[in-house]
Amino acid sequence: MTAVPTDTGVRLFLRALRARLYVRVIGSLREISWLVNDAILPNLGMCAFVLLYRAMGAPRSYEALVVIGGILLTFWINVLWGMAAQLYWEKQQGQLQLYFVAPCPRMAILTGMAVGGVLTTTLRSLVGLAIGFFVLHAHVDRFSVPALLGIFMLAMIALYALGMIFASVFLLWGREAWHVNTALMEPVQFLSGLYFPVRSLGSIATLAVGAIPLGLGLDALRQVLLGRAAHGLLPVGVEALLLAAQAVVYLVVARGALAHLESLSKREGRLTQRWQ
Repeated sequence: MTAVPTDTGVRLFLRALRARLYVRVIGSLREISWLVNDAILPNLGMCAFVLLYRAMGAPRSYEALVVIGGILLTFWINVLWGMAAQLYWEKQQGQLQLYFVAPCPRMAILTGMAVGGVLTTTLRSLVGLAIGFFVLHAHVDRFSVPALLGIFMLAMIALYALGMIFASVFLLWGREAWHVNTALMEPVQFLSGLYFPVRSLGSIATLAVGAIPLGLGLDALRQVLLGRAAHGLLPVGVEALLLAAQAVVYLVVARGALAHLESLSKREGRLTQRWQ
């Protein structure tokens, strides 16, 4: 009888990642109402600010600032509701124990969840791009595509690594996760400068971007697309280094938090119980 080969190491990690990514991508495309909620509703605020700046006679660059911020908002919503609260929802559905008994790294499951979230949200952000640049006719200067993609990838890695940390923390907080998610929406949007240059916040901006990848990545993307008209907080190179540092730190913390959760589930045996 031939023994079935068992995947280990990197191959096992990648297979688990692909399996979780597949569920995230296919599942999100099956529910049409989620497309409306994620792709259209977040852009309504963007449209309102673009029209407000236009009515006030503000420089055209401010319209592009708002469009870029509205596009990044869809990713922040996905991090909170599609990443941070995911383990808590799996617990309520009685499926969390499958995550802990699966013969694969738990970090691979979270990574697949994050990669799937980036892919699906990127597709939906195309709606924001179409509204901003083809319907509202926002304008950007010539830009470097490699620089844009590099900053975007760094921002996504740092942002979803923060979401991995939230996933573990919210699972420990239990029912408070829903309230914390709601409470984080508006303050993070404000501190990240989604609808205005983040440097307008003064000294608060430096503290905010030091902890929130959304604001740092947004400011860097605006500078790549708009140059000096973006009123950037720091040079793009410095912000890229800070994003890379945040990504590394948050990934290490996320792995430690997940290991603590796994240890807690084995030691106390109640982490996967609903309403605990």
